[in-house]
Amino acid sequence: MKREETIDHHVRTAWHGISRFYNQQAAKFGGTMSIGFALLTIHGDDGTPATKIAPQMGLEPRSLTRLLKSMEDKKLILRKTDKKDKRSVRVFLTREGKKLRENAKDIVIRFNELVREEIPSRKLEVFFEVIQQIQSLSKRNDIYKKT
Repeated sequence: MKREETIDHHVRTAWHGISRFYNQQAAKFGGTMSIGFALLTIHGDDGTPATKIAPQMGLEPRSLTRLLKSMEDKKLILRKTDKKDKRSVRVFLTREGKKLRENAKDIVIRFNELVREEIPSRKLEVFFEVIQQIQSLSKRNDIYKKT
C-alpha cells in the first residue's frame, strides 16, 4: 500500500496544514495554536479545573503543565485554589488571556466559515460521519488480536 493510499496519511497531512495555518494566524498575536486552543478550553468567568483541560485538548498532563506554565509566564492565565475543593486548582483567564481568546475564537470561526463556504454541507455531513467512525475504530482494542 502506498503512503497516499492510507487513511492516516490524509488525516495527518490535512491536520498539519490546518495546524500550520492556525500557528501562522496565532503568531500575529504573539501566540501559538496550542495556546489558542487552551484559551478556548478555559471558561471565561468561572475558570476551569486544571484536570479538565488536558482531556478536552487531547493532551497528556505533562504537556499541559508546560503549556500552562508558558501561559502563566505570558500573563494569560492565573491558577487559583478552588474555593469549594482546596485540593483542586482552577485556571482563570487574565484580561490579556480573554483578549487573546477572542482572537483565537475569531480565527477558528473564520476558518470554519471558509470551509463551509467552499464545501457543500452534504459533503461535510459525510465527512463528519466518516471521521467519527475512524475515530471510533482507532479506540478499539481488538484490532490486532489473532482469531
